[in-house]
Order: sequence, then structure tokens, then C-alpha cells
Amino acid sequence: MKILLLSIGKAHEPYIREGVEDFTKRLNKYFPAEWKIIAPVKNAAALSADELKSTEAKSVLSVIQQDDVLVLLDERGKNLSSPELAAYIQHKANASARRLVFLIGGAFGVDQSIFQKADFTWSISRLVFPHMLVRLILSEQLYRACTILKNEKYHHV
Repeated sequence: MKILLLSIGKAHEPYIREGVEDFTKRLNKYFPAEWKIIAPVKNAAALSADELKSTEAKSVLSVIQQDDVLVLLDERGKNLSSPELAAYIQHKANASARRLVFLIGGAFGVDQSIFQKADFTWSISRLVFPHMLVRLILSEQLYRACTILKNEKYHHV
């Protein structure tokens, strides 16, 4: 199974890049993983929030393949503990998912079409974080989940 980490927004800021790259490199020891950053829409300020989300959705849907398992990150989603996230990943791997896609939406969230396409909506917190920080948290939590699956020492109960 491959993991695609998909985010709408600007490239990683230098203060985040190092951590994201480190945890993604660690994650690659368990599953092939890569980031794809979808650039912000040009003239976004001239669009309504709904128009912006619709435009972003087209970009996202052009990347997602028919048989991908899409996990949408949204503060209104289901909270999971780190062991529960590990179990979810293991379940998808056992079900022979070819690619697990984690999506961090745009500044105004995502279009309804993305919610409908999502196999699971996950909240890493009920708090709202800057997208750059969510990238770091996501990459770390996926790495942590993999160490849990391999019964390694990184995660302490």
C-alpha cells in the first residue's frame, strides 16, 4: 500500500519542511509515502468561499484515483487515538488498498463533492491549526501509527 499526503496551499515553510521531511522519510520505511501540494488558486480573493472550494475540489479530484481510499482531515471528523489510527491503517492494508490518501483541504475547508468522495473524515483535534502545522502533525502521527503496528519503542502507552 502507498500513502499520498495531499494538501492544498503553499509549499512547506522552511520551519516546517525539516520536520515533515524527517517524518515522511521515517514513514517510508513502512509504506511508500509522498507529499503532493496543490498550489493555491490564482485570484482566490476574487472568489467566494464556495467558488474557491469548488475550484480546489476539481484539482483534488484530478489527483485522486478511482480505487484510492480517501481520508479527509476535518475538525468535525471522528477523533482517533494513535492506536486507533494504527488499526485503521492496518485494516486498509489488510483490505489490499492500493493507495491511502490523506487530504488537508484549503483555508475554507473542502467542497461537498470531496466530503462525498471521502471514505473517512478524521479530526486530529477539535482545535483548528494552520495548514503547515497540520502537515507536520499528520506526518508524525502516521509514522507513530506505523511504529505501533510494528510494536516499536517510539510510542509509549
